[in-house]
Amino acid sequence: MLYALLYAIVRPILRLSGISSDAEAEVLVLRHELAVLRRQVKRPQLRRRDRLFLAAMNRVLARERWGAFIVTPATLLRWHKELVRRKWTYRRQPRQGRPPIDPEVRALIVRMAKDNPRWGCVRIKGELQSLGLVVSATTIRTIL
Repeated sequence: MLYALLYAIVRPILRLSGISSDAEAEVLVLRHELAVLRRQVKRPQLRRRDRLFLAAMNRVLARERWGAFIVTPATLLRWHKELVRRKWTYRRQPRQGRPPIDPEVRALIVRMAKDNPRWGCVRIKGELQSLGLVVSATTIRTIL
């Protein structure tokens, strides 16, 4: 969430920073990538703030100039989507509606209906209530 906020702040700052041409933006990207490469000898390990900067810069830089990045355009877009996704994280609501009927209760309803063919949904509902089970007549009708 913090990085999503930083990303949202960095993007307008980069737009307002006075970068007037694509060449200036490309030079800025190349300088940052050079700093990343100087930090290590092996394959560059980009930190979160590096990804944030590069994802924000790809919005400033024209798509034709994305060759300046050390990563592919698909990777840049994936980072951008990840930053946006992190911004909009919220708890999912639990499923709405009635809980499913227990298979044992379902079997009991079917057995009661077979043993007592003259009983209707309402009578079976009453018998189940006397046993301490609460099932609606509509559910019983659906099961039968």
